Amino acid sequence: MQNTLTISDLAQEFGVTTRTIRFYEEKGLLNPQRDGPHRRYSAGDRTKLRLILRGKRLGLTLDESAEIIGMYGSPGNNRRQLETLLHRIGEKRAELLARRRELDAMLQEMDQAERKCRSALEQLESGS
Repeated sequence: MQNTLTISDLAQEFGVTTRTIRFYEEKGLLNPQRDGPHRRYSAGDRTKLRLILRGKRLGLTLDESAEIIGMYGSPGNNRRQLETLLHRIGEKRAELLARRRELDAMLQEMDQAERKCRSALEQLESGS
């Protein structure tokens, strides 16, 4: 890999738009070097983008991802960063499990409503 990457390089590698990358830059999460009108992203910026997108897949908000990324390199061998990430993952898992229970209950109600509708239709058809 080169020493620096262009915004197009990053966008292509991670399957995001250049607008998305500029958004993360505006939020202060990525800090490319300027080479005239061109942006040059470091390996560190690439790693941060990978972590931002991973956080997004895990259901973290951008602020939560930024908090965790900001802890990188902090004293304690990144222990605090890892502990915070584990805590956030636990919270997101609990939220998803609660949603799953709600969805399962909704699906059961739909099944019951569907059965009642089909039964009513059968009665209408047999009574006609």
